[in-house]
Amino acid sequence: MNIQWGERLSAALLFFFGGVTIGPIPDHIKKNLKILFVGFNPSLRSAETGHHYANPNNRFWTILYRSGLTPVKLAPEEDDKLLNYHFGLTNIVARPTKEAKDISKKEYEEGRDRLREKILSLSPEVVCFVGKGVYQQYAKKQQVSWGIQPEAVVKGTIDFVAPSSSGLVRIKMEDIIVIYKELKKIITPSF
Repeated sequence: MNIQWGERLSAALLFFFGGVTIGPIPDHIKKNLKILFVGFNPSLRSAETGHHYANPNNRFWTILYRSGLTPVKLAPEEDDKLLNYHFGLTNIVARPTKEAKDISKKEYEEGRDRLREKILSLSPEVVCFVGKGVYQQYAKKQQVSWGIQPEAVVKGTIDFVAPSSSGLVRIKMEDIIVIYKELKKIITPSF
């Protein structure tokens, strides 16, 4: 029996992930958001569950709550509820990976163009890049500071860079929350 390489890889991935099909997860977006949160790409856990920031070690939902951006701590399964606060979720790259280092240069280039189009069509007040590396890839800049960027890539929005919410980040949680509180100060209240 002659099985093609792609079929072998698909079968191996299905076996490895216990029969779970891994694929992109849906964006939660709409026009005129107060904040569009942009991550690198979904984790494998997020792809398995179909929800953003689903890895138990990811602190995204805790950060939003403790910074005052949401009045309650949402669970990953409630990611669509962020739209109630006029917040949206997307990624620069849709393909799930174990780590961001697994993303190819070509995927970043394609993702950069898609993200720019999303921002142009959605007109969010603020685009919050969840991780310095996300913004570095998007804006093609190496030197980036936390907070509001001097010039937005898409005119008419504010580019805001915040620390990654990954549990692997070595920045203290309290320091991360301070930066996200700055984000809260630049938007009109949602609740």
